[in-house]
Amino acid sequence: MIQEINESLQPQREQLLNHSLYKKIASPQQLQIFMEHHVYAVWDFMSLLTALQQKFTRTTNPWIPVGDPEVRYLINEIVLAEETDINLQGKRQSHFEMYLDAMTSAGADTNRVKDFLLQVTHGTDIFLIIAAIKLPVSIKQFLKHTFDVISEGKPHNIAAAFTFGREGLIPGMFSSIIENIQKNFPEKDLEQFKYYFDRHIELDGDEHGPMAFKMVEKLCGNDADKWEQARTTAQQSLESRIELWNGIEQEIEEKTLIYR
Repeated sequence: MIQEINESLQPQREQLLNHSLYKKIASPQQLQIFMEHHVYAVWDFMSLLTALQQKFTRTTNPWIPVGDPEVRYLINEIVLAEETDINLQGKRQSHFEMYLDAMTSAGADTNRVKDFLLQVTHGTDIFLIIAAIKLPVSIKQFLKHTFDVISEGKPHNIAAAFTFGREGLIPGMFSSIIENIQKNFPEKDLEQFKYYFDRHIELDGDEHGPMAFKMVEKLCGNDADKWEQARTTAQQSLESRIELWNGIEQEIEEKTLIYR
Protein backbone atom coordinates (compact mmCIF):
# COMPACT_ATOMS: atom_id res chain seq x y z
CA MET A 1 0.00 0.00 0.00
CA ILE A 2 2.91 2.37 0.65
CA GLN A 3 3.99 2.01 -2.96
CA GLU A 4 0.44 2.59 -4.19
CA ILE A 5 0.16 5.80 -2.17
CA ASN A 6 3.53 7.01 -3.43
CA GLU A 7 2.40 6.35 -7.00
CA SER A 8 -0.86 8.22 -6.45
CA LEU A 9 1.10 11.19 -5.08
CA GLN A 10 3.42 11.39 -8.07
CA PRO A 11 1.58 14.34 -9.73
CA GLN A 12 1.96 16.47 -6.59
CA ARG A 13 5.54 15.37 -6.11
CA GLU A 14 6.33 16.29 -9.71
CA GLN A 15 4.80 19.73 -9.18
CA LEU A 16 7.06 20.25 -6.19
CA LEU A 17 10.11 18.82 -7.91
CA ASN A 18 9.66 21.01 -10.98
CA HIS A 19 8.20 24.09 -9.33
CA SER A 20 9.22 27.36 -11.01
CA LEU A 21 10.05 28.81 -7.57
CA TYR A 22 13.53 27.29 -7.66
CA LYS A 23 14.59 29.36 -10.65
CA LYS A 24 13.49 32.51 -8.85
CA ILE A 25 15.90 32.01 -5.94
CA ALA A 26 19.13 33.42 -7.33
CA SER A 27 20.08 36.23 -4.93
CA PRO A 28 20.42 36.71 -1.16
CA GLN A 29 17.21 38.77 -1.04
CA GLN A 30 15.22 36.07 -2.80
CA LEU A 31 16.62 33.40 -0.48
CA GLN A 32 15.72 35.55 2.52
CA ILE A 33 12.10 35.73 1.33
CA PHE A 34 12.07 31.96 0.98
CA MET A 35 13.41 31.46 4.49
CA GLU A 36 10.93 33.93 6.02
CA HIS A 37 8.08 31.80 4.64
CA HIS A 38 9.56 28.32 4.96
CA VAL A 39 10.44 28.74 8.64
CA TYR A 40 6.77 28.15 9.53
CA ALA A 41 6.92 24.72 7.88
CA VAL A 42 10.08 23.95 9.87
CA TRP A 43 8.23 24.93 13.05
CA ASP A 44 4.90 23.17 12.52
CA PHE A 45 6.67 19.94 11.56
CA MET A 46 7.50 19.66 15.27
CA SER A 47 3.83 19.92 16.17
CA LEU A 48 3.04 16.93 13.95
CA LEU A 49 5.88 15.05 15.62
CA THR A 50 4.80 15.89 19.17
CA ALA A 51 1.20 14.97 18.32
CA LEU A 52 2.48 11.49 17.47
CA GLN A 53 4.64 11.45 20.58
CA GLN A 54 1.63 12.24 22.78
CA LYS A 55 -0.37 9.41 21.24
CA PHE A 56 2.27 6.68 21.14
CA THR A 57 4.59 7.35 24.08
CA ARG A 58 3.92 8.06 27.74
CA THR A 59 4.86 11.65 28.55
CA THR A 60 3.09 11.94 31.92
CA ASN A 61 3.50 10.31 35.33
CA PRO A 62 3.07 7.66 36.52
CA TRP A 63 4.68 5.96 33.52
CA ILE A 64 3.34 2.83 31.83
CA PRO A 65 4.30 1.36 28.43
CA VAL A 66 2.00 2.57 25.65
CA GLY A 67 1.34 1.16 22.20
CA ASP A 68 3.73 -0.59 19.83
CA PRO A 69 7.40 -0.54 20.91
CA GLU A 70 8.54 -0.12 17.28
CA VAL A 71 6.38 2.97 16.88
CA ARG A 72 7.60 4.30 20.24
CA TYR A 73 11.18 3.85 19.12
CA LEU A 74 10.57 5.65 15.82
CA ILE A 75 8.91 8.64 17.47
CA ASN A 76 11.50 8.95 20.23
CA GLU A 77 14.36 8.58 17.74
CA ILE A 78 13.02 11.38 15.54
CA VAL A 79 12.26 13.63 18.52
CA LEU A 80 15.82 13.13 19.75
CA ALA A 81 17.28 14.14 16.40
CA GLU A 82 14.91 17.05 15.77
CA GLU A 83 15.12 18.59 19.25
CA THR A 84 18.77 17.94 20.15
CA ASP A 85 20.82 17.43 16.99
CA ILE A 86 24.44 18.57 16.63
CA ASN A 87 24.68 21.98 14.98
CA LEU A 88 27.47 23.35 12.81
CA GLN A 89 29.42 24.42 15.89
CA GLY A 90 29.21 20.94 17.44
CA LYS A 91 26.63 21.89 20.06
CA ARG A 92 23.16 20.47 20.77
CA GLN A 93 20.32 22.40 19.17
CA SER A 94 16.90 21.77 17.67
CA HIS A 95 16.54 21.97 13.89
CA PHE A 96 14.15 24.88 14.29
CA GLU A 97 16.71 26.81 16.32
CA MET A 98 19.34 25.96 13.69
CA TYR A 99 17.02 27.41 11.07
CA LEU A 100 16.55 30.65 13.01
CA ASP A 101 20.33 31.01 13.36
CA ALA A 102 20.72 30.31 9.65
CA MET A 103 18.17 33.03 8.89
CA THR A 104 20.10 35.52 11.00
CA SER A 105 23.39 34.62 9.29
CA ALA A 106 21.76 35.02 5.88
CA GLY A 107 20.23 38.40 6.77
CA ALA A 108 16.62 37.16 6.84
CA ASP A 109 14.10 38.73 9.23
CA THR A 110 13.17 36.55 12.21
CA ASN A 111 11.01 39.10 14.02
CA ARG A 112 7.73 38.01 12.45
CA VAL A 113 8.10 34.34 13.32
CA LYS A 114 9.30 35.20 16.83
CA ASP A 115 6.23 37.38 17.37
CA PHE A 116 4.10 34.47 16.18
CA LEU A 117 5.78 32.11 18.64
CA LEU A 118 5.31 34.61 21.46
CA GLN A 119 1.56 34.37 20.93
CA VAL A 120 1.80 30.57 20.90
CA THR A 121 3.76 30.70 24.17
CA HIS A 122 0.98 32.73 25.78
CA GLY A 123 -1.38 29.80 25.23
CA THR A 124 -3.73 31.44 22.75
CA ASP A 125 -5.69 28.95 20.64
CA ILE A 126 -3.59 28.17 17.58
CA PHE A 127 -6.51 28.60 15.17
CA LEU A 128 -7.25 32.05 16.58
CA ILE A 129 -3.59 33.00 16.16
CA ILE A 130 -3.54 31.80 12.56
CA ALA A 131 -6.75 33.67 11.76
CA ALA A 132 -5.70 36.95 13.36
CA ILE A 133 -1.98 37.24 12.64
CA LYS A 134 -0.76 39.23 9.65
CA LEU A 135 0.85 36.59 7.47
CA PRO A 136 0.58 35.74 3.77
CA VAL A 137 -2.46 33.61 2.99
CA SER A 138 -0.22 30.82 1.71
CA ILE A 139 1.45 30.49 5.13
CA LYS A 140 -1.84 30.66 7.01
CA GLN A 141 -3.45 27.92 4.91
CA PHE A 142 -0.37 25.74 5.39
CA LEU A 143 -0.47 26.11 9.18
CA LYS A 144 -4.23 25.61 9.30
CA HIS A 145 -3.99 22.36 7.35
CA THR A 146 -1.35 21.02 9.75
CA PHE A 147 -3.38 21.81 12.84
CA ASP A 148 -6.62 20.58 11.25
CA VAL A 149 -4.96 17.19 10.88
CA ILE A 150 -3.64 17.31 14.44
CA SER A 151 -6.94 18.43 15.98
CA GLU A 152 -8.83 15.71 14.11
CA GLY A 153 -6.79 13.34 16.25
CA LYS A 154 -6.56 10.33 13.94
CA PRO A 155 -3.11 8.79 14.40
CA HIS A 156 -2.89 7.29 10.91
CA ASN A 157 -3.69 10.67 9.32
CA ILE A 158 -1.14 12.51 11.47
CA ALA A 159 1.41 9.88 10.51
CA ALA A 160 0.49 10.25 6.83
CA ALA A 161 0.94 14.04 6.93
CA PHE A 162 4.22 13.54 8.75
CA THR A 163 5.54 10.81 6.45
CA PHE A 164 4.26 11.68 2.98
CA GLY A 165 3.50 15.37 3.38
CA ARG A 166 7.02 16.43 4.32
CA GLU A 167 8.58 15.35 1.07
CA GLY A 168 12.28 14.45 0.87
CA LEU A 169 12.83 15.49 -2.73
CA ILE A 170 13.35 19.20 -2.25
CA PRO A 171 16.31 19.58 0.17
CA GLY A 172 18.84 18.32 -2.38
CA MET A 173 17.77 21.06 -4.77
CA PHE A 174 18.33 23.72 -2.17
CA SER A 175 21.85 22.54 -1.50
CA SER A 176 22.78 23.40 -5.08
CA ILE A 177 20.81 26.69 -4.97
CA ILE A 178 22.65 27.71 -1.80
CA GLU A 179 26.03 26.85 -3.30
CA ASN A 180 25.25 28.95 -6.39
CA ILE A 181 24.20 31.98 -4.33
CA GLN A 182 27.23 31.62 -2.07
CA LYS A 183 29.50 31.57 -5.11
CA ASN A 184 27.97 34.72 -6.60
CA PHE A 185 27.55 36.55 -3.27
CA PRO A 186 30.47 35.36 -1.10
CA GLU A 187 29.81 38.04 1.52
CA LYS A 188 26.63 36.23 2.59
CA ASP A 189 27.00 33.50 5.21
CA LEU A 190 24.82 30.60 4.07
CA GLU A 191 26.89 27.84 5.64
CA GLN A 192 24.40 27.19 8.45
CA PHE A 193 21.49 27.08 6.02
CA LYS A 194 23.26 24.53 3.85
CA TYR A 195 24.10 22.49 6.95
CA TYR A 196 20.42 22.41 7.93
CA PHE A 197 19.41 20.93 4.58
CA ASP A 198 22.33 18.53 4.53
CA ARG A 199 21.30 17.15 7.92
CA HIS A 200 17.76 16.58 6.69
CA ILE A 201 18.97 14.75 3.61
CA GLU A 202 21.15 12.53 5.78
CA LEU A 203 18.56 11.78 8.46
CA ASP A 204 15.44 11.47 6.29
CA GLY A 205 17.02 9.35 3.58
CA ASP A 206 19.07 6.99 5.73
CA GLU A 207 17.01 6.63 8.89
CA HIS A 208 13.75 8.47 9.44
CA GLY A 209 12.12 7.96 6.05
CA PRO A 210 12.07 4.15 6.05
CA MET A 211 11.06 4.09 9.72
CA ALA A 212 8.18 6.48 9.11
CA PHE A 213 6.79 4.29 6.30
CA LYS A 214 6.82 1.35 8.71
CA MET A 215 4.89 3.46 11.22
CA VAL A 216 2.15 4.19 8.67
CA GLU A 217 1.93 0.49 7.81
CA LYS A 218 1.50 -0.42 11.47
CA LEU A 219 -1.14 2.25 12.09
CA CYS A 220 -3.22 1.44 9.02
CA GLY A 221 -2.81 -2.32 9.21
CA ASN A 222 -5.42 -4.14 7.13
CA ASP A 223 -8.02 -1.37 7.42
CA ALA A 224 -8.87 -0.17 3.90
CA ASP A 225 -10.64 2.94 5.20
CA LYS A 226 -7.55 4.02 7.15
CA TRP A 227 -5.35 3.54 4.09
CA GLU A 228 -7.68 5.67 1.98
CA GLN A 229 -7.83 8.39 4.64
CA ALA A 230 -4.03 8.32 4.89
CA ARG A 231 -3.74 8.71 1.11
CA THR A 232 -6.16 11.64 1.09
CA THR A 233 -4.33 13.35 3.95
CA ALA A 234 -0.99 12.85 2.23
CA GLN A 235 -2.32 14.35 -1.01
CA GLN A 236 -3.81 17.35 0.79
CA SER A 237 -0.53 17.88 2.62
CA LEU A 238 1.46 18.02 -0.61
CA GLU A 239 -1.12 20.33 -2.19
CA SER A 240 -0.80 22.59 0.84
CA ARG A 241 2.99 22.63 0.35
CA ILE A 242 2.52 23.54 -3.33
CA GLU A 243 0.33 26.48 -2.29
CA LEU A 244 3.03 27.57 0.16
CA TRP A 245 5.60 27.43 -2.65
CA ASN A 246 3.26 29.46 -4.89
CA GLY A 247 2.99 32.13 -2.21
CA ILE A 248 6.77 32.36 -1.83
CA GLU A 249 7.19 32.68 -5.58
CA GLN A 250 4.57 35.43 -5.74
CA GLU A 251 6.26 37.48 -3.01
CA ILE A 252 9.68 37.06 -4.65
CA GLU A 253 8.24 38.37 -7.90
CA GLU A 254 6.51 41.28 -6.18
CA LYS A 255 9.51 42.35 -4.11
CA THR A 256 12.41 41.69 -6.46
CA LEU A 257 10.74 42.06 -9.87
CA ILE A 258 12.37 38.92 -11.21
CA TYR A 259 10.26 37.10 -13.79
CA ARG A 260 11.55 34.02 -15.54
